[in-house]
Amino acid sequence: MFSISRRQLSVIAAALTLAACHTPVNEQPPAPELGSGYRTDLTTQHAERHMAAAANPLAAEAGREMLRMGGSAIDAAIAMQAVLTLVEPQSSGIGGGAFIMVWDGKNVHAYDGRETAPAGATERLFLRGDGTPMAFPEAQIGGRSVGTPGVLRALEMAHKKTGRLHWATLFEPAIRLAEQGFAISPRLHSLIAADRNIPQSPDMAAYFLNADGTPKATGTVLKNPALANVFKRIAKEGPDALYQGPIADEIARKVQGHRNAGSLSQADLKGYTAKERPPLCTDYKQWKVCGMPPPSSGGIAVAQILGTLQALKAQDIAAMPPVKSASPAGLEPTPEAVHLLAEAGRLAFADRGLYVADADFVPVPVAGLVAPEYLAKRAALIGERSMGIAKPGVPAGIQVAYAPDRSPLRISTSQVVAVDDQGGAVSMTTTVEAAFGSHLMVQGFLLNNQMTDFSFIPEENGQPVANRVEPGKRPRSAMAPTLVFDRNSGELLATVGSPGGSQIIEYVSKSLVAMLDWKLDPQAAISLPNFGSRNGATELEAGLFSPALKQALKDRGHALSEIDMTSGIQAIVRMRDAQGKVSLSGGADPRREGKAVGD
Repeated sequence: MFSISRRQLSVIAAALTLAACHTPVNEQPPAPELGSGYRTDLTTQHAERHMAAAANPLAAEAGREMLRMGGSAIDAAIAMQAVLTLVEPQSSGIGGGAFIMVWDGKNVHAYDGRETAPAGATERLFLRGDGTPMAFPEAQIGGRSVGTPGVLRALEMAHKKTGRLHWATLFEPAIRLAEQGFAISPRLHSLIAADRNIPQSPDMAAYFLNADGTPKATGTVLKNPALANVFKRIAKEGPDALYQGPIADEIARKVQGHRNAGSLSQADLKGYTAKERPPLCTDYKQWKVCGMPPPSSGGIAVAQILGTLQALKAQDIAAMPPVKSASPAGLEPTPEAVHLLAEAGRLAFADRGLYVADADFVPVPVAGLVAPEYLAKRAALIGERSMGIAKPGVPAGIQVAYAPDRSPLRISTSQVVAVDDQGGAVSMTTTVEAAFGSHLMVQGFLLNNQMTDFSFIPEENGQPVANRVEPGKRPRSAMAPTLVFDRNSGELLATVGSPGGSQIIEYVSKSLVAMLDWKLDPQAAISLPNFGSRNGATELEAGLFSPALKQALKDRGHALSEIDMTSGIQAIVRMRDAQGKVSLSGGADPRREGKAVGD
């Protein structure tokens, strides 16, 4: 148990009073990327040596190409990131950031390549002259929203520790595709067609649209010689090619010269550093689950959800496996399982909104938030009926009273996973924030709009918001790349993650419970309908749940919201049989166009 001082009690009282005054509304933002259908043709892929999975088949094949050459999991991830910059520009790229979890066979590493706020940014960045917050599109489009990109620096840091192939080799697939061209996929076409801001961006319009302003058709071959040249420079010079010199100069000019100008400068780019942080590892039943610490909220929230479920000893979710369904998914979770995961999610999101931000700038009570005794107290709040809106708890370690952050996350992300021949693994979630980022294109790649992940409102009632804008600060994220281990043997069991904005936490938690508790194979776990709660309505993936389940939840007091839940989950499971033989099984999300491939 833990004790609380009188000073801490006053801090807690102030924080909870503010939270109570500003209860989150039930309506949450839609998914950051449009849905493009639900595929029913995917089956679990199997391999013995190595495996890679990504949100686009061309990226997955690039990862496998590196693994076939004897590369490590991080080598595969770098090749996949480069190809995704080209073939999935709406979701990620070298103009954005990433969180990377790596298992090198002995240790877990957590690499923070999150974007940082420029030195010229202030906490009033997204406030109009009258003090009111900007609308999201007003803030997103242009230079104002661009943070200092971080993904290449994080990949460089990880490669120096666990890379096996030469850095330049990793960019060969992306250079080849950029020069020879790739066919516009149905998903990319649909996102181009739906984006009303592309015509206002001359570089994007020239690349994605026909002369008459219509979107280029599915199957049109896109070549990107400018990006090929950027990759050649990065292959030869390393990330310095992006962070200083002509490319950096052009990035700064584009950001500062836009009508919605930002302050990102050459000095910001040159001074960016990735960080290796202590991974956040917690126990869940017989497993050890490792995720990202702050500035991501994903690792904390997933740990809280699993820890809350574990504390519900009289309601073991393992005894509530999915049942057959007539929906395209073929399975649906039971009402009892949806109830428990949604209620655990409410509790986690209540804490997330109040306590979590960049721990380099604010004291985040990480240990207190994931402590078993704290989660047991939180679990005791879960009853037979939905609690509706949860209030934040009182974890140990609170030092400062913050106002609750009511700014929803809208991250357009991608996910890659890989396991190499030596059993090393990577889970990387990579992002440019909203679809097509800031809509500023520099030499064939897009710049992020990651600054809009900060709170638009810096304070309320005199209390600061933890996730407010500050120079050099990293905005809070929901990204949750995750590695799972057998707690007794210490062996890697799974690597998993997903894009999807603040719903990432729901997607990863669902997938972990499905694989660990319900023993579903990776593809079945990924394909299982998405559900959960972000401390508002209980969210159900539209078209995939039966009337009987919905009625059962309503009978428990759940307010339901049936919405598109466009996850992009990738997962690989590694098993060893009684004879010591290793086997890999992997899956990709049917809601996107990804693929798992292996040998």
